[in-house]
Amino acid sequence: MNRRFADGFEGGAERHPREAVEAVVALGANLGDRAETLAAAIKDLARVPLVDAVRVSEPIESVAMTPEGPDDSAPGYLNAVAILTTRLAPTVLLGYLHAIEQRHGRMRSTQRSAREGGWEDRTLDLDLIAYGEVVSDDDALLLPHPRAAERDFVLGPWLAVDPDAVLPGVGRVDEALRRLRGDR
Repeated sequence: MNRRFADGFEGGAERHPREAVEAVVALGANLGDRAETLAAAIKDLARVPLVDAVRVSEPIESVAMTPEGPDDSAPGYLNAVAILTTRLAPTVLLGYLHAIEQRHGRMRSTQRSAREGGWEDRTLDLDLIAYGEVVSDDDALLLPHPRAAERDFVLGPWLAVDPDAVLPGVGRVDEALRRLRGDR
């Protein structure tokens, strides 16, 4: 194994554990054959070096979102969540996620951090939602994803794969989903 994959490209600045951790990845697509694209992306995730296991939710339909709220006129999304058991550093894993998006025709209008929402339609979107207990406020690696607790289409599928899931800095995912839906 190449140590740099597990340590990250920066190597010595901040060490990340080389033991396996669970990383949560949200998948979404609203252009093309969405189901085929998600199935192919899941196979790609399983082939990433130092990914030992992939558990995936059933896909769900969701409405496209904009900064103003739901957009019923845009093509609907097919969403799922995958939990990867990996020994990759989070920055390296994020690089693989972006490469998989590109392989499936994802065209980003601009390079931006997860802090800035991207609202364009897409063939594939892979968001790193959480990486173990890591919390990062670096624009290149925001963890947990800053809007994960606001997204029913992330929290619901995540719970389907891991009923005891915890979102760092937020708490239990089932409780976050209840708050989001307005349940008491």
